[in-house]
Amino acid sequence: MPFTIATWNINSVRLRMPIVERLLKEHAPDVLCLQETKVPDELFPEKAFRKAGYEHILFHGQKGYHGVATVARRPIELVEKRRFCEIDDSRHLSVRVRAGGKSVLVHNFYVPAGGDEPDPEINRKFRHKLDFVYEMNSVPASADESSASILVGDLNIAPQEHDVWSHKQLLNVVSHTPVETTNFEAMREAGGWVDLMRLNVPAEQKLYTWWSYRAKDWEASNRGRRLDHVWSSANLVPAFKGYEILQAARGWEKPSDHVPVIAKFDLD
Repeated sequence: MPFTIATWNINSVRLRMPIVERLLKEHAPDVLCLQETKVPDELFPEKAFRKAGYEHILFHGQKGYHGVATVARRPIELVEKRRFCEIDDSRHLSVRVRAGGKSVLVHNFYVPAGGDEPDPEINRKFRHKLDFVYEMNSVPASADESSASILVGDLNIAPQEHDVWSHKQLLNVVSHTPVETTNFEAMREAGGWVDLMRLNVPAEQKLYTWWSYRAKDWEASNRGRRLDHVWSSANLVPAFKGYEILQAARGWEKPSDHVPVIAKFDLD
């Protein structure tokens, strides 16, 4: 049974609803997880999603900042809207969805960006980011014979050397500093999560999902980072059939600086 899940930091769902609709029309993922929706729950554009065939909608939003939403073509059940670091940011949403006889727990995350200065003693945003990732150790890849887990989202860390355009030049840049990447990978491994995007991709191959708005020609300079991730519990690895980074979406009208990633599974 084919099952597809997409993740996308949309950077304001109401502003960019036309390109969300394009994604849904052209790729029709079973589940779409959005981050940085920037809309309070009462103003979430449910009608547009329903019109596009996505009748099952859950969200965790706030005015002007952050926010996550998960929409689907099949029923989804709310599990949790978790509060991290004792801060009322809307950065997490988990749902259950049935796929191929399995109950799949889907975590949708928006990890704090961390500000500009990679020093937790002087930058509270960076401290918050490190604390948030540490607290994610309490989110394991739970699984058994009839259940599995998937974790997706804008995790705002590019953990591997070739997840950034220049490892050497970005070692002191937030999102690729050693304290972030080391703690991030330790958290992933401790939770039993498999990094599906790197599963069958050589370590030396560049992978990007984000290109800065600051670049005059993002495509020509190609100074990207892999900030968006797709993880799963180990029991989903045999069913994993690959993924697509929709780089072309960075050039769509009024784009996000992130692009969608669509993961594909074949579940019996």
